[in-house]
Amino acid sequence: MAQENAASASGREEPPRRRGRQRYVEKDGRCNVQQGNVRETYRYLTDLFTTLVDLQWRLSLLFFVLAYALTWLFFGAIWWLIAYGRGDLEHLEDTAWTPCVNNLNGFVAAFLFSIETETTIGYGHRVITDQCPEGIVLLLLQAILGSMVNAFMVGCMFVKISQPNKRAATLVFSSHAVVSLRDGRLCLMFRVGDLRSSHIVEASIRAKLIRSRQTLEGEFIPLHQTDLSVGFDTGDDRLFLVSPLVISHEIDAASPFWEASRRALERDDFEIVVILEGMVEATGMTCQARSSYLVDEVLWGHRFTSVLTLEDGFYEVDYASFHQTFEVPTPSCSARELAETAARLDAHLYWSIPSRLDEKVEEEGVGEGAGGGAGADKGQNGCLPPPEGESKV
Repeated sequence: MAQENAASASGREEPPRRRGRQRYVEKDGRCNVQQGNVRETYRYLTDLFTTLVDLQWRLSLLFFVLAYALTWLFFGAIWWLIAYGRGDLEHLEDTAWTPCVNNLNGFVAAFLFSIETETTIGYGHRVITDQCPEGIVLLLLQAILGSMVNAFMVGCMFVKISQPNKRAATLVFSSHAVVSLRDGRLCLMFRVGDLRSSHIVEASIRAKLIRSRQTLEGEFIPLHQTDLSVGFDTGDDRLFLVSPLVISHEIDAASPFWEASRRALERDDFEIVVILEGMVEATGMTCQARSSYLVDEVLWGHRFTSVLTLEDGFYEVDYASFHQTFEVPTPSCSARELAETAARLDAHLYWSIPSRLDEKVEEEGVGEGAGGGAGADKGQNGCLPPPEGESKV
């Protein structure tokens, strides 16, 4: 309140503050979207394998331990019930009695025998006898189910460990995007790089403009996605990512920034999401890295600092300058106004050059006519002489 009073007393108005936009995609690639009010939760159980893989590590490890521990306890309890039902626990000192499992004298022994059976350890102290058909059936059942549990849980852990998500952490994007001239045309540019020596195979880049819009019928579309061309038609979107590359989006008539000037761009509210995809050379698995740029992270009139230098027999990349930019002369008008101005200059140049040539030829013709004799080789108005064989007037 005191600041407002001070501003009114000074007679100047402060510009309105831009409210911070909520990111759709974080800078590290995490999508800032949460699924709420999902009533059909059974769908997660229909794809239990993917559900377990997507769990956090602490939950995955907890489920991994519980899957084995509960299986051992369940079958251990059944082994104890068989021994209790047959009376084996009452004839522990009877050498003439043939139990279902030798040396099974309580629940702890039954639990240990369950572990030995499912993990195929077989220490030899506790062993099943041939006088227990129900024990033989339970042994087969536990061996089969134990193999299934092993395959399922080991598969989940292997897939979770080998996920290429961490590989995306070594794929870096520039902290800012820039707008400047390239070959006389305004371009929106950002830089990507790979920190590892093992490369991304078949790398490709995409860019999306996230901006809410309203249709002609009045329908409001939040977070509408629009493609930004980064060379799909020319093949420039397929990258050989050995050293950092500057990805360029040419602001042409098909671009959503065609009519955006510097001032209009600063007042706009949008987010640019960039997606880098490719296969990890070491594992062959598909990897995707994402990042985004808000309006405040787009620098008009800047260019990226070069990071590549030629050393003795090799090229060196200086990642200390990866995010650095510097200012360059750039018009503040929109790409459309720049193209129209260039077209008018081209048209003026196209018509002015022939007229100047005609004036020069006419002046030469008049001068030669006044001198006499020399002007006979040319016609009127400075035209070239008629071809041979035609009569001269």
